[in-house]
Amino acid sequence: MLERKDIDNLAVLARLDLSDAEKDKLQKDMESILGYISELQKAPAVEESHKSSDYSLKNVMREDGEAYESGVNTEAILAEAPKVKNGYFAVKKILDN
Repeated sequence: MLERKDIDNLAVLARLDLSDAEKDKLQKDMESILGYISELQKAPAVEESHKSSDYSLKNVMREDGEAYESGVNTEAILAEAPKVKNGYFAVKKILDN
């Protein structure tokens, strides 16, 4: 059970300026939270047979195929671009140095 001095100390550590009514509410809330935590501690532990390592995972993504050889499609791609300069896409400058 929390005492008023515990709430005062908590408020000092958290640098909170609380009124007496706020301290009373905080004390009730903290006792409720700590009571819930003590109930959780009574819960049985997870059995070894139900741990996440027991589930089998499989990759559902497609297998990667062979990569294209570098530069094979460059000319075809650049032929579709609206503007090309020195073998690169030419775009409007939007940022200054």
